[in-house]
Parts: sequence; structure tokens; C-alpha cells
Amino acid sequence: MSSAPALSACLHCGAALEGGGPYCCAGCQVASAIIAGAGLERYYAERTAFAPRPAPIAGLASLPTVPLPDGRAEVRLAVSGLRCASCVWLVERVLEATPGVVSARVSYGSGRARIVFEPGTVGVAEVAGRVAALGYPPRAASAAAPDGTDRDLLLRLGVAAFCAANVMLASISLYAGWFDGMEDRFSALFRWTTLLVATPAALWCAQPFWRGAWAGIHARLLPMDLPVALGIGVMYATGVVATVAGQHAYFDSLTMLVFLLLAGRVLEARGRRSAAEAAESLAAALPRVARRVVGQAIEVVPLSALRPGDRIEAGAGEELAADGVVEHGHGHVRMALLTGESEPVSVGPGGRVHAGAVVADGGLRIRVESVGGATLLDRMSEELRQAADRPATTGLPDQIAPWFTGATLVLASGTFFAWSARFGVFDAVGPTVAVLVVACPCALALAQPLAVASGLGAAARRGVLVRSGDALLRLGQVDTVILDKTGTITAGEPVVVSADDAVLRLAAGLERFSAHPVALAIVDAAVSRGIPLPEGVDVVETPGFGIDGLVDGAAVRIRSAGPGGVTVAWAEGSGLLHLVDAVRPDAARTVAALRAAGLAVEMCSGDHPEVALRVAAEVGITAVHAAVDPPGKRDRVASRRAAGATVLFAGDGLNDGLALAAADVGVAMGTGAASTMHVADAVVAERQIGPVLAAVRAGRATREVIRRNLTRSLLYNAAAVAAAAAGLVNPLVAALLMPLSSAMVVWGAAGVERRVAREERRWTR
Repeated sequence: MSSAPALSACLHCGAALEGGGPYCCAGCQVASAIIAGAGLERYYAERTAFAPRPAPIAGLASLPTVPLPDGRAEVRLAVSGLRCASCVWLVERVLEATPGVVSARVSYGSGRARIVFEPGTVGVAEVAGRVAALGYPPRAASAAAPDGTDRDLLLRLGVAAFCAANVMLASISLYAGWFDGMEDRFSALFRWTTLLVATPAALWCAQPFWRGAWAGIHARLLPMDLPVALGIGVMYATGVVATVAGQHAYFDSLTMLVFLLLAGRVLEARGRRSAAEAAESLAAALPRVARRVVGQAIEVVPLSALRPGDRIEAGAGEELAADGVVEHGHGHVRMALLTGESEPVSVGPGGRVHAGAVVADGGLRIRVESVGGATLLDRMSEELRQAADRPATTGLPDQIAPWFTGATLVLASGTFFAWSARFGVFDAVGPTVAVLVVACPCALALAQPLAVASGLGAAARRGVLVRSGDALLRLGQVDTVILDKTGTITAGEPVVVSADDAVLRLAAGLERFSAHPVALAIVDAAVSRGIPLPEGVDVVETPGFGIDGLVDGAAVRIRSAGPGGVTVAWAEGSGLLHLVDAVRPDAARTVAALRAAGLAVEMCSGDHPEVALRVAAEVGITAVHAAVDPPGKRDRVASRRAAGATVLFAGDGLNDGLALAAADVGVAMGTGAASTMHVADAVVAERQIGPVLAAVRAGRATREVIRRNLTRSLLYNAAAVAAAAAGLVNPLVAALLMPLSSAMVVWGAAGVERRVAREERRWTR
């Protein structure tokens, strides 16, 4: 008689095997050979989860690459299946060991990889193929993919909810039988039913906690998942024994515990979702084609075809495709999103322009100096890509967890040995289980996610959308606020604040034909005053100089009079129109409230010093930094952080992207550039600046509620564990008491909204 084949697991992916070799398929064997060939065998000893099974992937040769100025190429991939830090380490080391690969950086948080390679030595298909062969399917970074982590957690949460609800119904019947009586056969039916339904909750739904506990033990740490896993394991094991022995097992407490913990894990996972599309949004600011001058002809070429030294042309309304110097033509260029200047900049021969700027009027011929990754916009984009992958900070519950876990294990062990020594091992099981159950850190695990969810809601109701719980908690630590001027303190558009009606009428007669921002402001002012617009004739607009024409048969000339001024001249006289970038109505009130809250407030603007100082004086800011370029804004934020400050930076343009990424908390105005909204930690959804203050209040309230929740939870656990260790609390009472700490946390989390509302009322009184 032949014996049954021996069962084993695939060395690489963990799939079940029947005899044979150590691998389930050729893909796993190839992956293992790649790992061994790179000298990375210790990956198998340090990983906390099996690797995914490799599968063939088509289309790797068509992955988009970016040529670099030094002749190398870059490919950005989104890598699926990363399950732990060892996965990231493995992918990076295997790629760096591949001939022709210069560097490889992989982010575990976002799953993105940036790989630089030499095209003459290795192709993009081979580079991506090495990743795929390890079992981590790559795709283009810009390709959308479902969030598998959230989907897996939601599926487990749904199954846990089903199990908890059905076990609760069966348990209620058993509890009722204690008082009214129940036949043994029905009691047995309900007990075995609860065991059957609770088993998938304990073994499959709770798998994230089992994995977390094992990973902590493997790394010689004491994670909060360890007592959770021990509590679930002990409750399930004792429940099985109790069911077989014909006693009540209290699986209702077990399944409800798993459900609540998974609910907290889902909230936490969603809160930590990073802004993975920041860099792609920045890249979208560039046009896809450019008009290149070839001899006497013009040809439309893709952006990748441009080289330094090429000549390109751009007219009104076009975005510039490269950095360069103007060789011919005059015009105004809108640089607000890149430099922060609210007014279009006049450029002519010799003037420097940057990719992403928009030609407001005129026509320019530009000699290309920088293309691709060498442009200012792409350098900013790269820094934002790196900033988007910054890790989440460690929260207070994470700092407490090792001590709490260690204390729980010591107390449970002490209880078991003390009771064993005096009463015997059998009598020691009850108090030990009671200690583990009553000290199970459900409330500790839920304290932060529930409070954060309440804080995110409080902020959203006040017009600011905070991207993650981590960002919300950092908001509560902010002590310095740096505000951009254009589009943040101000509306970002010029408006006429002083003009005689007659002068305004003449100016509007000519400017009605122009798309210049100043022209639009003049026409809007005339319309708002109810002034009929005359129709100018023979209108000639000279980019960079002004506009001329006839109004009512008389010659009229409009010229710039410096920042904020426009001169209108005609035969009988002249007049001056005064324009400003209007301050937001709530700006002064918000700045005063920020200071009253103990925050230092600064302005950092790329605009003219004269304009910046005027706006700062109007809203009550004394610390002003003007004419600051994008790297300068970032450096200002970095210097304040280096001095020990926790900095919030608020801005709206591409020029603010580096500062937003460098700050502890970046807040983007919803009316600004799309890329700033993707890279920022929070987005103001209203045309006001007041929500910035509301976000700080919500962050502070959330941190305070978390501290109070943790204090209540720890005090409860100390009292309950002491009673359980003394034998005053049996496992049944412990299971009934355990939800009380969670109820305290839920009640406390609702206090975030109350605290924010109280702060608002106190300020408005």
C-alpha cells in the first residue's frame, strides 16, 4: 500500500505542495534563483509574509521612459504586492544588482518605484521583468489600479460584521435560556452554531492581527497586535474547550472584538492614504507638443523631441514647453503659479522664461536651454515626488503599545503562576484569561482612529479637507503659520479699487478687446458700476507696452504706471486707475485669530516687496519675506523647522509646491493649481482663508481627545486587570466589561466637534 504524499509549502510563495521540489511553479523557481544570484538569500529569513506568486505580464516593453540629460533613462513604476519592508528591500537590491541599472528607489507607502538605467546596457522590459519575476506585478505609475489593501480590509470587516451579528443573536437565545430554561439539545445547537460562525472571524477576519503579532515577534518587538492576537487566540481556544465541555463560550465578545478592531484598522488605513498622484499632476501642467522653428518653417513636435538649442514659438494663451531665453518678440507672461507674482511679467529679448508659464499676450521666439527633467517645473516635480513618499509619524498609541503589551503579558504570566502555585493549573486558567480579555487593548487601538475620524469631519464641515489622520495630528502641533500672498491672503486676481468713472469708461472702451488680466479687471469694474462700454476703433495692443485706439473719435493711450497702476491718456488730459490684488474679506480676522491661538504668523511671497508689505500691513502681519522664489520659500520653511518650529504653510500655486512639501503641514487653496492640491496635506474648499484656522483647531481638539481617551482607557485597564488578577472578575464578566472601554472611547471621540465649536464661540464673542 502506498503512503499519502507528504505535504509542504512552496519556499517562495507558500503555496501548498505535494512532495516534489521546493517550488510550486517555474515562476517561483526563477524568482528564487534571481534572489540567490543577487546574494539576497537572507530575505527568506527576514520576511514577515510569503511573496506573491510570479505571473507573466505583457506590455513591459511599452512602459513609458523619460530620457535624462546625461543619456540615461528613467522609468516610474507602480509595484503591486509589497507586503512588508523586506519586500521593498528585496526589489531595490535585485534591481541594483542588475547590470545597467544605476539606482532604484521603492516606496512602501505609495508602492511607487523610480528606476534610473542605461538604455544601451539594459532595456525597460528587462528592468520591469526583474520586478515581475519576483512576484510583484509592475505597471506604469500613471496607470490607475484598485486599492487592494482597502478592499481586503473591507471584505474582512464585512465578514466580521456578519459573524458578530449572527453570534450575537444565538448568544441572546442562550442568555435567555439561563432565566427561562432551555433544553440541552437546543443549548448544544446554539453553542456549536456560535463556534461554527465565530471560527472564520477568529482565524480569517483577524488575520491582519495575527500577521502583525508574528511580524513583531520576528523583529523582536512588542506591537499592540500581540496582546490583541493573544486575546483572540485565548478566547477562541477556551471557547472551543467550553463548547466541547457543554459550557457557554462567549463567542459574542470575540466576534464583536474582531469587528471593532477591523473597523479601526479600516479607518486608519484610509487616513494614511498618501497623495500618490502629486508628481503626475505637476507633469500635466506642461503642454504635450511644441512649435519648433526649423529654418523658415514651423513644425509641431512632441515634447520629448525638444533639445537644448532648439528654437520654439509661443503665442497668446499658450503654455511654454521648456525653460529658455527670449530671442525675439515682446509680451506678458503669467508666472503666478511658478513665481507667485500676481501680475503678468513683461518679457522681451534676453528675458528668461520657464516651462509651465502662460503667454498672456504677444508672441515669443525662445531659445531652449532646459528640457525634460532639467526644467524648473520638473525639478519641483521630482522634489514633490520624494516628499509624497515621506513616512507617517508615530502616534501616541504606537508609543504606548510596547509598554502596554509588555505589562499585559507580565501581569497575565504572573497571574497564571501565582494561581497555579496556590490553587492549581486548572483554577489558574480563568483569572489568566480574564486578565488577557479585560486588558485586550481594543480601546487603545480605537482611540486614535475614532478621534481622527471625528476630527476630519469637524474640519470638513468648516471648509477644509484634511487628507489623512497623520496630517490632522500634525496640525495639532503647529506653532508657526507661513502664508503665501497671491491666491492665499489675496484672491489672486487684480481688481480696480480707485478710478474716476469717466477715465474708467475710456479705458474699458479699449480694454474690452484684450484678454490681459488687467484689461479684464477694468472691464469688470466698468460693468459693476453700470457704465455703458463705448466701442473703441483702430485698437492696437503692443505686448509689453500697452494699448492704443480711438474712443468717441478721440485718441486714447493706456500704459502701465508701475505695480498696481494704469495711466489713461487722451488729448484733453489723463487719469490714473489703481488696481490691487484684493485681500480676502476674512484674512485680517483670521490672522488675528491665529495669533490669539498662540501661533506665529509670517508672509512669504514671490511678489514685489512694495506690494507684499502693503498686503501684510492690511492684514496685520509684521514678518514679511518678499521677492522669494520657489526654492527660497522651501528654504524659509526648512529654516523655521530647523529652529524647532512646527510649520504650517498655506499656498495656491506651483511655486508653492516645494514649500508645501517641506512644511510639517501643507495647506493648498482650492482655487489654486491642481498639483498643489494633490501634494498638500489639506485643501481649503472655500474662497476664504478662515478654514486654515479651523483645521488647526480641529487638529488640537483631536490630539486632546486622543490623550483623554488613552487616559480613560489606561485607568480602566489598570483597575479591571487588578480585579481580574485577584479573581474578582471571571471571564464572563471580563467579556462584558471589555466593551465599556470601547464605549468610553466612542463617547470621547464625539468631543472633537464640541471642542472645535466651543473655540469658535469663544473667539466670536
